[in-house]
Order: sequence, then structure tokens, then C-alpha cells
Amino acid sequence: MTAAAAADSTAADRRRWARYLVEERAEGAVYQRLAARRSGEERAILLGLAEAERRHEKHWLDLLGGEPTRLPRAGVRSRLLGWMAGRFGSIFVLALAQSAEARSPYDAERWATPAMRADEKVHHEVVRGLAARGRRRLSGSFRAAVFGANDGLVSNLALVLGIGATGVSSGFVLFSGIAGLLAGALSMGAGEFVSVRSQRELLTATEANEDAAAAAADLDIDENELALVYRARGMDQTESLARARRIVQAAQEGVRRAATGPVTVQGADAHEVVGSDWTAAISSFLLFASGAIIPVLPWIFGMEGTAAIVLALVLVGIALLSTGAMVGVLSGGPPLRRALRQLAIGFGAAAVTYALGLLFGVGAV
Repeated sequence: MTAAAAADSTAADRRRWARYLVEERAEGAVYQRLAARRSGEERAILLGLAEAERRHEKHWLDLLGGEPTRLPRAGVRSRLLGWMAGRFGSIFVLALAQSAEARSPYDAERWATPAMRADEKVHHEVVRGLAARGRRRLSGSFRAAVFGANDGLVSNLALVLGIGATGVSSGFVLFSGIAGLLAGALSMGAGEFVSVRSQRELLTATEANEDAAAAAADLDIDENELALVYRARGMDQTESLARARRIVQAAQEGVRRAATGPVTVQGADAHEVVGSDWTAAISSFLLFASGAIIPVLPWIFGMEGTAAIVLALVLVGIALLSTGAMVGVLSGGPPLRRALRQLAIGFGAAAVTYALGLLFGVGAV
């Protein structure tokens, strides 16, 4: 294929190959940096991805006939991923890499091999799986953090705008905003603690109890009696007896293995998915407070009237767009759409309370 490429390729083809080359190198470097921050199975998976990118890199080098004297720069997304890979947790980088792997240019590239096209599809699934692991580890505390920050932003913006629209003094607006911050942060923290603690206790109560399994071999029951249970559930006699025999033998085998130590079953920790109660509570308190302080900042610095309201809207708008985009990145969805949705919801709630404040305005106090 290399000889045919040299004969049939155009200048545009070679420029495209060079671009693919630098992108493959950049992606491989991202996986290498992520692997350096991980251990065990995830490290091995990331190194495997990096090795696959090197194979793709070699393909384009072969077509180009060796290292070109000049190469284009990698795209903005690849450079951003490379920068983030060495500085942030892998969940953010993997979430962005998941989106990048989903848009492979090789499907429409005649110089890419079928194996490379297949690799890119596999890479997308592998990265998606690694990102999903990170999301599960992050889900409990991240959910509390995002919910707390947005609740603080929206509720306190609505509060200060609604009160400000009534015509009261700027000092009263400031006092109301600080009171709303403290009340909301304490409420969010306490609520998250109780919610997550209750969920963890529920999971603990519903976990399988191994005492019954350990005693199964000592039950005063034989295969025929146990088979009656399955026959009552609709199985025929032969099938029910065979299943009963397997159950009894497994129970007896379990008792024999117990002498050598417990058998560890690998699986997802439901408590890890739920998250820590204290982490959720503290995250909610701090994130609500950090969100709720933003709408109050203009009044803290002595502004009042329309200028304070406009600045509060601008600051909260930037914060809502940022948190919405972050949710989009971590969820693998379009960041801009998530950001605009967050902005519309927040400003919609604030507009309602501001309109009510204008409707029931009482003049200066």
C-alpha cells in the first residue's frame, strides 16, 4: 500500500496524513499520561490504548515515507486533553476523550485500514467503560456538589432579586442574601447527610446475609424435599430434582471450603456508588454557600439598584454556564446544550420571583 500511496497520493492526501499522524501521537500521549496516574487494571487498559495509537501512528508514517520535515500542530481538543491529562483527574479527560473517539475520521478515509476503523470503534467503547467507572466513583459526591452549587445560585439569586424588586434598601437585600445563604447551606448539608446515610443503611440492611448460606449444608432436608419447592414453582420432576441436587452439593462444598478461608466475590460496591454521607453533606454545604454568595457579591461591595441587579445576573449567568458545561463534559453530552439549559432554568426561576417582587413592591423601608 505504501508504494501505491506514493504514486497515487496528492498533496492534500499527504497533508491529511500528517494531521492524522500528529493527532495519533497526541492521543497516545494522553493515554500514557493517564496511565502514569493509575494502577492495576485501568493502567494496563490505558497502556493498551496507547500502544494501539502507536500502531496507527506507524501506518501514517509508512505512507508518508518517514518523518516529515514539518508537521502541523495537533488540534485544540487534543492539546487541551494532553494538558488536562497531567493536571486533573482522569474522569474529566476520559469524558472528553469519549466524545473525541466517537467522531473518528477513518470511516470516510480511504487510506485507513479496516483494522484501524475497527480499532477506533473499540477505543470508543473502552474509553466509555473507563469513564463510566470514574462516574460511578464520583456520582454520590458530584451529584451533591452540582445540586448544591446550582441550588445556591438559583435560590439566592431569586431571593435577592425578588426582595430587591420590592424597593427595600440595599442593606436589607444584603442581609436577606446572607441569611438565605446560611439557611440554605445548613439545610442542604443536613438534608444530604440524612439522605445518603439513610440510603447506605438501607443498602446495608438489604445485603445478603452469609449466615444462612454457611448453614445450608446442615439443614435437615434432602434433595427430594428440596425438589418439592421447585416442583411447586412449576418445574417438572426431573428438572426440579437435578436443581435440588446442585443446590445441596454446592452448600456442602461451601462448608468444606470455609475451612480454607472465605471466598471473595468481586463486584461493584453499592456504597461506593451511593457515596459518603459526610462527603455529600460537606460538599452540599460548601457548594451551596459558594453558589449562594455569587448573587450577593454586588451588594457586599456596596452596589445597589439596577447596577447591582445587572452585575448579579452576569455573575450568576457565567456560573450557571460553567456548571452546566461541566455536567455536559462528565456525562458525555454536548456541553453547550447543557450550559444553555442550566442558564434558562436558573434565569427562569429568578424572573418569576423578580416579577413577584415588582408586583408586590412596597417601596423603600
